[in-house]
Amino acid sequence: MTIDNRSAAGPVSAPMHSTQKANSVSAPATEEAVSIASERKFNLGGAARELALLPAIAATIVLGSFLSPFFLTVNNLVNNVLVTSAVLGMVVLAEAVILIAGKFDLSLESIVGLAPMFAVWLVLPSAAGGGGFEFSPWVAIPAMFLLAAAIGLFNGAIVSYLKLNAFIVTLATLILMRGVTVGLAGGQTLSGLPDAFKFLGTAKPLGLSIQVWIFVGAFVLAAAFMKHHPTGRRLYALGGNEAAAAAAGIRTRRLTIGAFVFGALIAAFAGLMLTGRIASVASNQGENLIFTVFAAAVIGGISLEGGKGSMFGAMSGVVLLGLIQNLLVLSQVKSYWIEAFYGGIILAALVLNYVVSKARTRAQA
Repeated sequence: MTIDNRSAAGPVSAPMHSTQKANSVSAPATEEAVSIASERKFNLGGAARELALLPAIAATIVLGSFLSPFFLTVNNLVNNVLVTSAVLGMVVLAEAVILIAGKFDLSLESIVGLAPMFAVWLVLPSAAGGGGFEFSPWVAIPAMFLLAAAIGLFNGAIVSYLKLNAFIVTLATLILMRGVTVGLAGGQTLSGLPDAFKFLGTAKPLGLSIQVWIFVGAFVLAAAFMKHHPTGRRLYALGGNEAAAAAAGIRTRRLTIGAFVFGALIAAFAGLMLTGRIASVASNQGENLIFTVFAAAVIGGISLEGGKGSMFGAMSGVVLLGLIQNLLVLSQVKSYWIEAFYGGIILAALVLNYVVSKARTRAQA
């Protein structure tokens, strides 16, 4: 912009030029504009892919009705699909937020095991496999969430300040926490839990498992947050282009750490849900869960490159995987083939994402 030299000699009485007004926009306004633009660019572009899961879900339901007479029963769809998918759904929600921010967190599966194990270990006497502290559950459960927050803070700080690869960092913490979980339990399954730990597995408001209410409600709230709250839009901007987000005034380090802490807290809550449902906590709780989490997130339109996807798509991915797993179990397919199927889903979704991205790039050229 050219500056009039007369401004150095004294005040200028002429009205401010339109370009000068544009350049006087505050940093928060610029930050907001970049956040909104990033969300629209990435979120709307994947809408067709997310909606494409609805016909797939419908087709799975129709196929299941032919393959098994038990598939379409209310008991099966609610208790064997939605309830068992609730824990997976919560971890997918946590991972989706981190992926949208442009990062990875493999350690969420270990938090699903370590967090409730730590709480139960604090509560149970040594004779029952606990640490012998015999704390109240109302002390142990908050301590569990503090531990989860500390893990998320550690991961986020290492990734954002030291610029280390998130995949490698969280893989290391996954292995570390898995070892700690086994050590606390002595390789055993701890049971005989107080009622406070079993509430999330037994409560049925309005006759429906509380886990279904939590699963649906959490995704509705997360979808509204990511779409309408400024922080949600900043997460899209961060994952879309971290350098541009930083230039626009977004505190990228703080936001990255916040995403990891949020993910860890949600994973700990998911672990508590699983513990309540099975009324125990195993030393291998959550093991290999992360592969299914990525499968659900990827087929739901959450991009591994960051900045793309929505909560609706992630939830659709969870429901579709839950239906498919249930159908395979009812068809008496061996569990190892189910895991192989999930691997195929991830590969197919990645290829589809690549093809769609290339087609969009050519269309914009």
